[in-house]
Amino acid sequence: MSQSIRRAIDLIRRSAEHPLSLTEAADVLGVHKSTALRILQTLESARFVRRTGAGTYVLGSGLIELSELALGSMDLRQFAGTHLRVLQRETGHTVHLAQLTGDEIIYIDKVDSPAFDAVKLPSRVGRAVSIYASAVGKTILAYLPTEERDRLLAHVSFERFTDTTFADRDSLEAELARIREHGWATDNGEHDAYVMCVAAPVRDSRGRVMAAASITAIEVISNLDELKNSLPLLLETANRISHELGYTPASPTDRGPSEARRPAGQRTAADVRTESMDLNA
Repeated sequence: MSQSIRRAIDLIRRSAEHPLSLTEAADVLGVHKSTALRILQTLESARFVRRTGAGTYVLGSGLIELSELALGSMDLRQFAGTHLRVLQRETGHTVHLAQLTGDEIIYIDKVDSPAFDAVKLPSRVGRAVSIYASAVGKTILAYLPTEERDRLLAHVSFERFTDTTFADRDSLEAELARIREHGWATDNGEHDAYVMCVAAPVRDSRGRVMAAASITAIEVISNLDELKNSLPLLLETANRISHELGYTPASPTDRGPSEARRPAGQRTAADVRTESMDLNA
């Protein structure tokens, strides 16, 4: 098996150097042409290679996209790292950063809380998180274009993990609308009943939500209402990371002397303090 994988890697590398004929591909793989064709078709379906009009095979866009995603994740971690660690020290809770990678939302950074020495959270860097039963997942999902959200959710089998899970599309859409309205999301034990979380969007230079930062605690340490007290710090952190990525909120307009025009769901710390107090009242 390992030899077959190595040969497939060699095949992809050769396709990046020059167009490969089916005969050349079979020689690289050390298999019959019919077997080589099936392998090429599999790689083509993943867009790792592309068949040209001349019948040869060249490097496909899939690998280029993966490279860009990997580079984006590394850059995001680099820009966000200091801010996440400051947030962890200020709140005392575990802090996460998650990003949409392909069809999954992946944790790309995590700063553990010392309070979890005895009870470890199930999250870890590189692990996929539930797209609909997590604060970071719902935050990213809420701001995706409708077509992209529909595409991702079309493959989801809604499962009720706990009593608070949004386990159907209608209830989830209502929750996503609330997230866009408030500019932040919560996880009230929706995947693991004992885990509470709040999350805020991180925007790129074009104002698109590309990631989400979160604060997480187990319920015996901090319940959800208590966790919301850290929302202003979380929002400021998400805004600072967005600024590092080149995001600049739109300029004030003539709507009022103290009212700036912001993207949908963009909130200041003052907004969040008011909303959090209203929700806790």
